[in-house]
Amino acid sequence: MGIGIDFTARDVQSQCKNKGLPWEISKAFDQSAPIGKFIKRNTLDNQESINFSLTINGEEKQKGNSSDMIFSFENIIAYISKFITLVDGDLIFTGTPSGVGPIAINDHFEAYLEGNKLLEFVVK
Repeated sequence: MGIGIDFTARDVQSQCKNKGLPWEISKAFDQSAPIGKFIKRNTLDNQESINFSLTINGEEKQKGNSSDMIFSFENIIAYISKFITLVDGDLIFTGTPSGVGPIAINDHFEAYLEGNKLLEFVVK
C-alpha cells in the first residue's frame, strides 16, 4: 500500500473537452503521477479505515480516510481484474478527497498514510 498524486493539467483537459476530444493527455504526461514509499498493508492497525493526507508548503490541503471510499479496495481490485490482468507492481489510484487546487513551481508536497510520510517532493 502506498500513496501517490494523480495530477491533471486542467488547461489541457478543458481544451480537449471543448473540442470533444479524449483528454487522457491531460492525465498522462511526464511525471504526472509521483508515488511514494510502500508499506505492507498488514502492518496497519485497521485495514478498512486508513487515514491519509497531503500538505503543500506545510498547509494541510487534503485529508481523507479509506472508509469514505465508495468502493472497497477488494471490490476495486476484483472489478479491474475482470478486464485486466494485474501483476505485482501494478498501481491503482483510487481517487482523491476534496481539496484539489492549483499548484505552482517550488510548491513543497508531503503525503502521509497513517501519519507516516511516504512521499515528499518539490514541484520543478
